[in-house]
Amino acid sequence: MVAKTLRGSLLPLGIDRRSGVPLQRQIYDDLRRLILDRRLAPATRLPSTRALAHELSVSRNTVLAAFEQLLAEGYLSGRRGAGTYVSAELPDAAPVAANATPAVAVPRRRGLSRRGTTLAGIAGSRRGSRAPFALGQPAVDDFPFTVWSRLLARAWRTPGGYAGHGDPAGHLPLRAAIADYLRTARAVRCTAEQVVIVAGAQQAVALAAQILLDPGDEALIEEPGYAGLRGALTAAGLRVTPVPVDAEGIDIDRGAFLAPAARFVCVAPSHQYPLGMTMSLARRLALIDWARRQDAWIVEDDYDSEYRYAGRPLAALQGLDETGRVLYVGSFSKVLFPTLRLGYVVVPEDLVDTFCRARAALDDHPSMLAQPALAQFFAEGHFAAHVRRTRRLYAERQEALLKAAARHLDGLLEVAPDEAGMHLLAGLSPGLADRMDDRAAAERLAAAGVTATPLSDYYVGPPDRQGLLLGYAAFDARAIEAAAARARDALAA
Repeated sequence: MVAKTLRGSLLPLGIDRRSGVPLQRQIYDDLRRLILDRRLAPATRLPSTRALAHELSVSRNTVLAAFEQLLAEGYLSGRRGAGTYVSAELPDAAPVAANATPAVAVPRRRGLSRRGTTLAGIAGSRRGSRAPFALGQPAVDDFPFTVWSRLLARAWRTPGGYAGHGDPAGHLPLRAAIADYLRTARAVRCTAEQVVIVAGAQQAVALAAQILLDPGDEALIEEPGYAGLRGALTAAGLRVTPVPVDAEGIDIDRGAFLAPAARFVCVAPSHQYPLGMTMSLARRLALIDWARRQDAWIVEDDYDSEYRYAGRPLAALQGLDETGRVLYVGSFSKVLFPTLRLGYVVVPEDLVDTFCRARAALDDHPSMLAQPALAQFFAEGHFAAHVRRTRRLYAERQEALLKAAARHLDGLLEVAPDEAGMHLLAGLSPGLADRMDDRAAAERLAAAGVTATPLSDYYVGPPDRQGLLLGYAAFDARAIEAAAARARDALAA
């Protein structure tokens, strides 16, 4: 660091011209820290801005800007003709500096709870990357933000009751729009009152687990499966047992053998994540029968049901349930955009009041910022139009990925098509698997600027197969082609 420190009667400030932080901000930060640490006592007179600028070799305007900010925030006070002083009363509580008191032994803190340690160790998909082939990324560039901003502005131009405390279950017009959509598109049997707005699938599962089970109760999840759901169940204090899936989905008889006392199961029957199979009708009926006999609950995670490219859309498991034991969970993160953080859970009719009261106890009500606009997005037909448009787009991008993989990755990855979803599962070829596992392959691709998530990350126990998950929805054909070529060079080396 190249810094110049003041000497003599001036202040111990330093600036670093290579840090990228504006000089006036550096001067402001240093002065504020000296004041809060009591190294500059209240009523202390500061040097003139001209003298300070000369000593630091900066323009006087730079020092003036820092002083003006401190004056505006109440750290300094000015006396006409008498200079600038440290304020007698500071706007912030002034902590005692660490070196201002004699050193004492710091008591050893207790470590994390067992639950905290488990939560911190749950591996999720690799978030944050926007490089091909990152998962969970919709085509945000194709979202009609012009329409969305207009609807937001209209809702908040005259917000009415939106700005006060909201309904714990969410904005009723939005709940009604979701119920209408689910009845038509997914054969879900529900009313608007049964729809509870949440911040996403994980919050829905956590809420259901806390309401329906006690800490220490057992829950079943799919193996491999979405780590976020495991985290939500663990946070609720449940014991989680993974149940292997096969070509027909989860085998509940196997689950009953592994955890005979389980009374809760999370499944993605329409498009299992991450493997992509559809649960057979026989398995669906067996699951509902198990829940009836076990007095158990089923959470149906329908995370990307909008994106099916072949055949008719599949009816939801919830529509088959005659006993009121299925809670249907959906989210708008993949259909619209992830930062929206809006989802919903359809609860059995006799549990609506309980869920609303519990929701109010935990976090009062969901944010109202986007709900009125989303209700209008449904009402004016924009949601249905966006789904139709992106369904065609994603089908084209899946085809682009399959063609790019055939050109560049033959002999390295075995990429098969999928009738639904936003990612493809690529198996490691025998030759590649002899040289590395899927985690090593993912690291090698990351070094080449390509994001691929190892299938191993989705197992609780030892993985019984290897592969890479390749998301395609957010990337056009040119980006997919270039990434596939980089992946070839990285894996073949």
